[in-house]
Amino acid sequence: MIDCEFIKTQAEKELDGSDKFVVSCTCSPGNDVELLIDSDSSVGIADCIELSRAVEAGLDRDAEDFQLTVASAGIGSELKVLRQYQKLIGKPVEVLLKNGTKIVATLDGAGDEGLSLSYEEKQAIEGQKRKQTVRVERTYPFDEIKWTKEYLDFK
Repeated sequence: MIDCEFIKTQAEKELDGSDKFVVSCTCSPGNDVELLIDSDSSVGIADCIELSRAVEAGLDRDAEDFQLTVASAGIGSELKVLRQYQKLIGKPVEVLLKNGTKIVATLDGAGDEGLSLSYEEKQAIEGQKRKQTVRVERTYPFDEIKWTKEYLDFK
């Protein structure tokens, strides 16, 4: 079976010095390998082809048959590495918490401990009959978050 860590290391060496980075690598028992990459700017098909050829050159097809797919982490896909979060700071994200709560918020910060989000929420304010919309800033640790995606509004 193909070693995903070897492929990931090969890809990281190839991408070193560019604005592109490895998001994930998965290998099936049938040696179908999927390598997802992302970028601080954009990933084109030429980037995927170039990386595929470079990684494939480091593998021996005679020793083991495999199928390598190099693709961009698509818009709307779950964020998996800290660098993906950091490139979205200041932009809207959709977060699903493990308790089932879905939040659409602005990503204010991302670190090893979690995410800082700001969003509007209706809250009861003393002396007011109706709930008022208030801007809330909260930090959520990663262990409370099921997934985070870039929020796309098609309006």
